[in-house]
Amino acid sequence: MGKCPECGEWDTFTTEKNQSGPGGGVKSRTCRTVPVPIESIEFKDDPRIYTGITEFDRVLGGGIVNGTLVLIGGDPGIGKSTLMLQVLARLSEKGRKTLYISGEESINQIKMRSTRLDAQAGGLLVASETDLDSILAMSHDERPAAMVVDSIQTVYSPDIASTPGSVTQIREAAVKFMNMAKQTGIPLFLVGHVTKVGAIAGPRIMEHMVDTVLYFEGDRNHVFRILRSAKNRYGSTNEIGVFEMKEKGLEEVLNPSAVFLAERSINAPGGVVSASMEGTRPILIEIQALVTMSGHGGTPRRTVIGLDQNRMALIVAVMEKRLGINLSGFDIFMNVAGGVKVIEPATDLGIAVALVSSFLDRPVPEGVAVLGEIGLTGEIRAVSHVAHRVKEAEKMGFSTAIVPENSFKQLSSVKGITCRGITTLKDVMPILF
Repeated sequence: MGKCPECGEWDTFTTEKNQSGPGGGVKSRTCRTVPVPIESIEFKDDPRIYTGITEFDRVLGGGIVNGTLVLIGGDPGIGKSTLMLQVLARLSEKGRKTLYISGEESINQIKMRSTRLDAQAGGLLVASETDLDSILAMSHDERPAAMVVDSIQTVYSPDIASTPGSVTQIREAAVKFMNMAKQTGIPLFLVGHVTKVGAIAGPRIMEHMVDTVLYFEGDRNHVFRILRSAKNRYGSTNEIGVFEMKEKGLEEVLNPSAVFLAERSINAPGGVVSASMEGTRPILIEIQALVTMSGHGGTPRRTVIGLDQNRMALIVAVMEKRLGINLSGFDIFMNVAGGVKVIEPATDLGIAVALVSSFLDRPVPEGVAVLGEIGLTGEIRAVSHVAHRVKEAEKMGFSTAIVPENSFKQLSSVKGITCRGITTLKDVMPILF
């Protein structure tokens, strides 16, 4: 069978031996685990391990939890191995023993990379190994404070008759790594490859077993990298960490708003600033739009980078209905500057304003930031954490904020910036254009 009827993936079926007993049935196993009342369990709140890399600790929920199993994925060359080597080096500098196991590089290659990154702390142990049993034995003998396996697709078990990277091998390795992390309390980071669509390669059960799934995003042609949490049992899944790739490796960006707006063009049609919440931190982003007459006939082009294309199509339909702007014969290109991906509806108003600005070829007035969710009837709906967003805009030097009328009451404590409340999409156009 080529396609799995459950997950829809191709070429995922593998042959496995059925472990049967003498009578032909599955071997029975006596259950020795005794359930206990939850009230009788003594909870021990172990302190988290801080790496010293603020952006990395933030995404994990405030540091590394003992015994956690973390899966980190990303495109080839995006910096996964660099980030993990720097994390272990920071921990080693604090006197902790760490273990970095690579199945893709020799120890000499790891040495060359660590020299370039200046990550050569004495407590950082490295090894080049792909045998699963040898890796488990190594972790048992060394008992590191944190451990990295780079990558899970290169690890194999000799007891399984399939090649490294196959579904069976990855699943077996993930199960044994999970048991090892829970039994020993060693935090374990697994680096994973991704498929063409951006998902981590291998069975989805691997993502279900781990405690945290991190994605390292960004364009290799740009210097900024974003570490995003897709699953986290010990923290929020909305937090992101921003890094900049430099000659000495990855450096954390503590003020992403200033970085993303550094190259913003003033008085340029089609650009507007909005505020996105990433976990507990507001980030100012520039939404850019280019509306141009379609010259090739047929269906106009709709190209969107960093935004939800379906959301953009919905906003275009609302604009055509409520504002009377006909965009059916125009090509539309939209982008979020800096390589950021935004999915929350609070930037709907920014998308609409950028489209109108490009369509009319009129720039948005300088010093104005907009935020709000757009409903199908053209109403501007309230957004969460509006005070935090507006305070971030005020800190970055903006003088005016266009916000939903229903969120206006939450801004009584915000000083230094003029806030204007609107109720419909029609209300914002006379203010800006």
